[in-house]
Amino acid sequence: MARFERIFTAANRALVAGLLAAVFLIVFANVVGRYGFGASLAWVEEAARHLMILGAFSGAGLALREGRLVAITVLPDHLPARLALLLRWIIVLVMFVFMAALLWLGVQFVAFGWNKETMSTGISRGIPYLAIPIGCAIFLVHLMLFARRFVAQRFEYDAGAEL
Repeated sequence: MARFERIFTAANRALVAGLLAAVFLIVFANVVGRYGFGASLAWVEEAARHLMILGAFSGAGLALREGRLVAITVLPDHLPARLALLLRWIIVLVMFVFMAALLWLGVQFVAFGWNKETMSTGISRGIPYLAIPIGCAIFLVHLMLFARRFVAQRFEYDAGAEL
């Protein structure tokens, strides 16, 4: 299981890095084309937006692992240890239910948009809408693999260490 988790996390990091690199490259090429040659590509803004949305959804599970999701810790920090632990497990359950519901609704949203086209690229709207169920599924896998460490607050990266 640990090997699967390492491979899954590395693949997720590569996906997010690849998406952000693609956004950078197409936007940079469009800027060079616009200001260097007086011509720009109409599809770049739309494609960059869709890739950024997929990158954000795909990176949410990585943010969970690194303790980078927005959290309000005032209540758990002031509770007795056992109650704080229970509250953190409730938070895991709420995250799971929320993301599972968003996954389900995302699949329905993809089906709804599949027969419609995007403005610039002319592709099915269902294709960029896939960011929702794909990102939610990735998050759910991260959550299932990382839940115990999340509750124990053993994040893979200490955000406060750089301060």
